[in-house]
Amino acid sequence: MGPTRSNPPLTSDLADPSAIPYFLWDQPMTVGDLRKLLATADVEQRSYWLGKVLREARDTDVWRFTSPQEVARLWPRLSRHLGRRRSFWEFLFRIWRDQGLIAG
Repeated sequence: MGPTRSNPPLTSDLADPSAIPYFLWDQPMTVGDLRKLLATADVEQRSYWLGKVLREARDTDVWRFTSPQEVARLWPRLSRHLGRRRSFWEFLFRIWRDQGLIAG
């Protein structure tokens, strides 16, 4: 038998800055590292990582890392990173705009 690769444990505990969030299964980084990256990265890199959060995290967990206003502001850049979830977010933001919850 060859060497085994140990993957870090994933968690849904997004309050722990040292935890690896379940939605970063393919590119593990801690919650703290993700928060720092989203706060300090240039707009393209922030759009990529925010798109990954919107694509992979549960809807309710997304808002631990961003706001509807930030998503709306970055939409032209981050929407290309949403894959199969893009239509869901388009639908949700259309409803929120129609109800006056976000500017549109």
